[in-house]
Amino acid sequence: MDDSSALAVTTTSPDTAVLVLQSGGPDTTRHVRRFIRRMLSDRAILAMPGAVRIPLAAAIALFRAPRVGRQYARIGGGSPIRKHTEAQAARLEEALLRLGHALPVLVGMRYSDPSIEAAVERVRRMGGIRELVLLPLFPQYSGTTTGSAFAAVERAARDVPGLRLVPIPDWADERRYAEAVAGTIDTALSRLTLRGRRRPVVLFSAHGLPVRYVEDGDPYPDRVAATVRAVEEAMGDAMPRHSVCYQSRLGPVKWLEPNTHDAILAAAAEGASAVVLVPIAFVCDHLETLYEMDVEYRAVAEGAGVEFARAPALNDSAELATALAAVVVRALHRQGGA
Repeated sequence: MDDSSALAVTTTSPDTAVLVLQSGGPDTTRHVRRFIRRMLSDRAILAMPGAVRIPLAAAIALFRAPRVGRQYARIGGGSPIRKHTEAQAARLEEALLRLGHALPVLVGMRYSDPSIEAAVERVRRMGGIRELVLLPLFPQYSGTTTGSAFAAVERAARDVPGLRLVPIPDWADERRYAEAVAGTIDTALSRLTLRGRRRPVVLFSAHGLPVRYVEDGDPYPDRVAATVRAVEEAMGDAMPRHSVCYQSRLGPVKWLEPNTHDAILAAAAEGASAVVLVPIAFVCDHLETLYEMDVEYRAVAEGAGVEFARAPALNDSAELATALAAVVVRALHRQGGA
């Protein structure tokens, strides 16, 4: 049921709502320490007993907040992730309506406001909602992101009798998402100089993950690879030389490799004329794209003598809304709802 026309119906679903899930981010530099503490207090992020995890999270947040705060100051003083996520939710609601599904779309952030708990409470107050579709804005499943968000929803939903949760664990290989990402790559390639277009290398940069999680069964790198394969199919012969890398490391443990910094240097050493970074696991701009990619990795590329370009994030694009709507409607059809 891949064709949009096959997904279209004419119906309203007064007993169904959609909750989009995102990690969140600090609205201002004053909230950076609190955000880091909340994130690292999550057992899905730091898998250790609470008696160790909670004070450790507070200590790390105290240590890291000044440096991370300066990074947020460089991109406007806070994370734009709430603004983008709320715009994505509004665009999704419009896209669903075009397909004949009049569904309210709510936003729940794991570590900032509006919180998942507040979103579920809003569902309870709405009354009449019996089915809640959980749509993570993480295309590729990981227990540290989607798994953690689902667990938070399940805990909050215990106080909402009769509410059935419809989780969408993963949409890594959604065709419309891959096509949208392919479009951003085309955009980035078109911005290169003639010299840069001679031998560009596309680097699909995903958020890092400690190797121990993968060894324990987390499918995240396999799901990232599935997205890349879908983008390859969408681009066909227009796809330049490319590889996957990982960014945003934290702490001394072993992380997935290669890291993005090293991948840029390797591409330069192999004669690339340009590197194009693609935020393959990020559906909107935030610190990882606006600072880590656009500032830090740009400097690495330019220092290595190669041209730099970054594929734009999808943010509240119509293409992403269309992809997300298809994912939601397919889930409802599987459940026999809406």
